[in-house]
Amino acid sequence: MESPRGTFTEELYDVVCVGFGPASLAIAIAIHDILDIRTPNHNTKQPKLCFLEKQQQFAWHSGMMVPGSKMQISFIKDLATARDPRSEFTFLNYLKTQGRLIDFTNLGTFLPSRLEFADYMRWCASHFADVVTYGQEVLEISPVATSSGLADSFLVKSQDVGSGKIFSRQARNVIIAVGGKPRMPQVIPNHPRIIHSSSYCTRMPELLKDTTKPYNIAVLGSGQSAAEVFHDLHQQYPSAKTALIMRDSALRPSDDSPFVNEIFNPEKVDGFYANSEAERQRSIASDRATNYGVVRIELIEKIYNDIYMQKIKSHDEGEWLQRILPRREIGRVDRSTPDGRLGLHLQPVDKHDSTSTGNEGKEILHVDALIVATGYTRNAHEKILAPVEHLRPDNSWQINRNYSLALDRNKVSSDAGIWLQGCNESTHGISDSLLSVLATRSGEIVESVFSSGHSTLTRNGIRAVL
Repeated sequence: MESPRGTFTEELYDVVCVGFGPASLAIAIAIHDILDIRTPNHNTKQPKLCFLEKQQQFAWHSGMMVPGSKMQISFIKDLATARDPRSEFTFLNYLKTQGRLIDFTNLGTFLPSRLEFADYMRWCASHFADVVTYGQEVLEISPVATSSGLADSFLVKSQDVGSGKIFSRQARNVIIAVGGKPRMPQVIPNHPRIIHSSSYCTRMPELLKDTTKPYNIAVLGSGQSAAEVFHDLHQQYPSAKTALIMRDSALRPSDDSPFVNEIFNPEKVDGFYANSEAERQRSIASDRATNYGVVRIELIEKIYNDIYMQKIKSHDEGEWLQRILPRREIGRVDRSTPDGRLGLHLQPVDKHDSTSTGNEGKEILHVDALIVATGYTRNAHEKILAPVEHLRPDNSWQINRNYSLALDRNKVSSDAGIWLQGCNESTHGISDSLLSVLATRSGEIVESVFSSGHSTLTRNGIRAVL
């Protein structure tokens, strides 16, 4: 029915999923595999599903499809294999359907290109087009109360990014997987010549159109994304001068050795969740070298070789096209300089160390573009869930082991629930925002959603509890 505020869908969904990136796609696959919803069965009730995605089509890190970049995890950690190797949505089955299974085998690698893995995900997503609505930005989620005052469902309000029209959908269960929001340091202003690394491949060709010009470009950061962008800039703009600005003293290799890599095993989540908050924080700190501010050793070696070749040609660092500026940070940004560029005022990380810049901390770079590779924040769910804050049992965001949001069951029916994905690192471990646990986690969430009070999980579908 129509309302002055938009369109309200009277249909009650079993699940509305906010976002349709890899995490939600894994949920769709798990529902398909576990519940067999695409196999006609007249004896079972089929769940009513809806996925809402802000983008106009499925896309995974489109801004970081740097030429030649590879995955950092094995293809076995795809969207299905760890949960069910027989699933039709494994990476190997994707290769088989594309006629490239043997060809990929001949590569002799467990690490596919990022380009191919993105295509694998698009292939998976294409199977669920009938339950996904693209171009919908979810604004808020609010409780729907019964006559007794007990909330037994939630209203998911979204806005069409094209028309601005508001839509409302009612759901018994809501799964939120909105991904990370680009993090920008406070000192970095909003400026058209400043972009986050997440949009590097999509925005740079428009920002600096002439690839032959001797641009000045800076990259801020010391992790994998910063290193990839820094290395690729030399390929895309061979005449440009590029500088990598980082707080650390050197690019450091990621630790993906076998024993350390076990922290990403799905079964490790149980032990991590059972720890105290202090123990969890210590664990995350000790495991940072697996994921944060680190670079794959192969890329470090390529960059080092590039820097070394410059030393052969010239002893004057000022003539180099690529420079790494360690132990620096940006203290201020001039939005416009006399030459029309940005002015980056660098300062030593240790304010008492004037030797790191060679100019008592007054080092200024004039650049045509700045790419900021400083990671992501993962708290977007808090704004979306503001209308349900009063339903929390102790006025804080607590997450259960099955990824459900802790709700006061004196106010919310046991038939209704909210699940969070990709924002639970502090409770579920450092793998929470990564691909490593998606297949297993999606199965756990689907099991918990459809094993609640109003439905029973079966292999062939959802049987209504009478």
